[in-house]
Amino acid sequence: MPITNPGAADRRFLEVLYEDDYFPDHVLDRGRAILTRLCERVEADRPADLAAFYALTHAATREFNALEAEFEAAGSEIETVAREEIGGDFWFIAHTYGFADADPEELIAPREW
Repeated sequence: MPITNPGAADRRFLEVLYEDDYFPDHVLDRGRAILTRLCERVEADRPADLAAFYALTHAATREFNALEAEFEAAGSEIETVAREEIGGDFWFIAHTYGFADADPEELIAPREW
């Protein structure tokens, strides 16, 4: 399902990380896919409230948790710059889909990175 929200459709998720050779593109591509799927899920499920939205962001965060091993296998990790960029993209998604009152830390609460 293609993303219909123009702001989300035009967003280049994890863009800053692609500019740094420390982060392998093939792993970033998987992270970008997680964020894209999150947008698709928000559009498909249309969460009625913040709790329902958090359920979607928490599921996506757990996908990033699983991706940490792939970063490590490629000689990288989800470190400070990556955490900020990933968190920023979650925040962008929250605002883009009308959840401006979302807590940035709660968006990614189950993170292990």
